[in-house]
Amino acid sequence: MSNTHVFIVDKETFPVHLEYMFVGTGSSDKEIDFNDQPDSNLHHTTEISLCSMMADMSRVRIGDYVIFYLLQNIKKGIKDGKFYGVFKVQDNPKVCNGNYLQNNLNKKLIFRIKIEPHEVYAEGVTEWYALDSIKDLASPNQMLWSLIYRKLKGMRGNTMITLYEKDRLIQMIRKKNSREQLNFSSGYGFDVNSQFIIESNNKQYNNQGSQNINLLPRLIFKYNKKLQFESHLQQYICQNIDKNNELMNLILNDQKISWLGNEVSCGVGMQRIDILARIEQDNNKIIIPIELKSCKAKKDNLRQLQRYIDWLDQYYVPNDICDIQPVLITQKGKQNISENLSQAMHKFNSKNSDHLPLKYIEFEILEDRIHFNQYKY
Repeated sequence: MSNTHVFIVDKETFPVHLEYMFVGTGSSDKEIDFNDQPDSNLHHTTEISLCSMMADMSRVRIGDYVIFYLLQNIKKGIKDGKFYGVFKVQDNPKVCNGNYLQNNLNKKLIFRIKIEPHEVYAEGVTEWYALDSIKDLASPNQMLWSLIYRKLKGMRGNTMITLYEKDRLIQMIRKKNSREQLNFSSGYGFDVNSQFIIESNNKQYNNQGSQNINLLPRLIFKYNKKLQFESHLQQYICQNIDKNNELMNLILNDQKISWLGNEVSCGVGMQRIDILARIEQDNNKIIIPIELKSCKAKKDNLRQLQRYIDWLDQYYVPNDICDIQPVLITQKGKQNISENLSQAMHKFNSKNSDHLPLKYIEFEILEDRIHFNQYKY
């Protein structure tokens, strides 16, 4: 199975993405100076914002699907926001400092991924039809909540959608186009007037100055300085959850990951699941909500996990019948966790006896490597 990611574009950027076959995010005018480096001159709020974008990009895998969302802009003739697809990820995400295509895009997109056509249709599905129409829905939990929450909570440039949301959205696009795919040999473009994807002469995407994403040196620096680095930790785990042997064993039970999300909204409030992973083991599906902390474990972490479980029970599991395996990852302390916290974890498991027991994982950095170990509480 593959993830599906919705990337936000506008009237100016959409034709460029299609002609050069890439997607990207980034809103800062500043060059990122901490990729593969321990130091940074950026303000901490700017750094955290960039780390969040890097985490979003780091959950993307080769072979994943991409759907474009064209922003509504009535003044520029875009009366309805629309979803267009489907494309496929061709390469790992890159950091693109410099101004390659910046004049064409009229904005700086620092983080980029190359794509290729997969199942492309000319006409897009309107946001109203995709998000507001309840035709053929048996229950509210079948709505495209990932995209609804994105609309309510802020204009995130790269949003993952769940497996059942992907199936529903792609089926809408197919039906809108009577299942007639585009198969252009020369390439793809976008007609702003008709708002259709059209045939065009593709241009070669060639950004020589790009780098792979690597936040570990910066994470280690902040760890040693006793500074907060949850955004960096989230990025590292999104990037390495299925590559780091310790993470694969502890979180994924050495199984292949079938879906991955980060900052997964789970309610109209501000609560978001740091990382949400899905595996299939022994013909059982397991969804894994992960709470991350760059500090020591606290009882309040369990309260947050409880909200995630309650939301998954109501909105996720009915669409994808599976077990829930909560995971808490925190920094290793000099002493064992308190008896009160241990008791709270056992009480948490009793309350959620229908689900798998909490996995508590601690991390520490030794010899410039981050190590993860499960704690038997």
